[in-house]
Amino acid sequence: MSIIETKDLSFVYGIGTPFEKRAVNNVNIKIEKGEFVGIMGHTGSGKSTFVQMLNGLIKPTSGQVFINGKNIWENPKEIRKVRFQVGMVFQYPEYQLFEETVYKDISFGPKNMELTESEIDKKVRDAARFVNLSEELLHKSPFDLSGGEKRRAAIAGVLSMDPDVLILDEPTAGLDPVGRDVLLSQICQYHKERQNTVLLVSHSMEDIARVSDRIMVMNKSNLEMFDKPKNVFSHDKYLEEIGLRVPQITKIMAVLKEKGYDFSDGILTVEQAFVEILTKLNKEGKLW
Repeated sequence: MSIIETKDLSFVYGIGTPFEKRAVNNVNIKIEKGEFVGIMGHTGSGKSTFVQMLNGLIKPTSGQVFINGKNIWENPKEIRKVRFQVGMVFQYPEYQLFEETVYKDISFGPKNMELTESEIDKKVRDAARFVNLSEELLHKSPFDLSGGEKRRAAIAGVLSMDPDVLILDEPTAGLDPVGRDVLLSQICQYHKERQNTVLLVSHSMEDIARVSDRIMVMNKSNLEMFDKPKNVFSHDKYLEEIGLRVPQITKIMAVLKEKGYDFSDGILTVEQAFVEILTKLNKEGKLW
């Protein structure tokens, strides 16, 4: 059984007004437990609206969302419980910090799950460990942290609820390259240890290519593609037509192949390119 399934999922803003706009149009997908799914699309493509419908923050205009086979709007009074199953990390999540200490901020979610004090404490410390927040920082005010520490504390607040599905909407926005790589590696480690389902919305094609099992491509409210990274990025010209691009290393390797170098198709990361080039040089006896 799929952990997430949508059937003809649609959302329209401003119905009946001059500003009416269809943000998501009849999206049908199935996402399996344990998958890491990348979601990409140009600004206004509908990707953020789509993910907010998955945990009940936005109610669909039409269509259905199923989590573990259950329609999340079957009982609207219990929609709050869905948010413990499907955790959402928004862009610039540090703006949501509000408690006196980092510990209290991270524990806010577990406390609303009616857990015991010892259970809450374990979840807080496990979440802090995943994002590499030290014991010392847990007792500081969140407003005394650095920008990167605030980001990690806010993400820990969602991880502490131990959701079956973790959705991250541009979690690395505004971070420098080192901070972005560190945060992304922590998310990947969390996914590896928890074996849960992760959905990552990002404008970084390199990040999406590096971590995703499958990729959703949204364009003008429609789901255009949902496939493995290699297959998605093989449509490089089409992606550019809809305002996206393939990872830079993929384009470089494609150009080299056009010039006669015998490289494989679908190279998506610098690491893959390094191995490919090294293997070719070794075969040709040019390494030593």
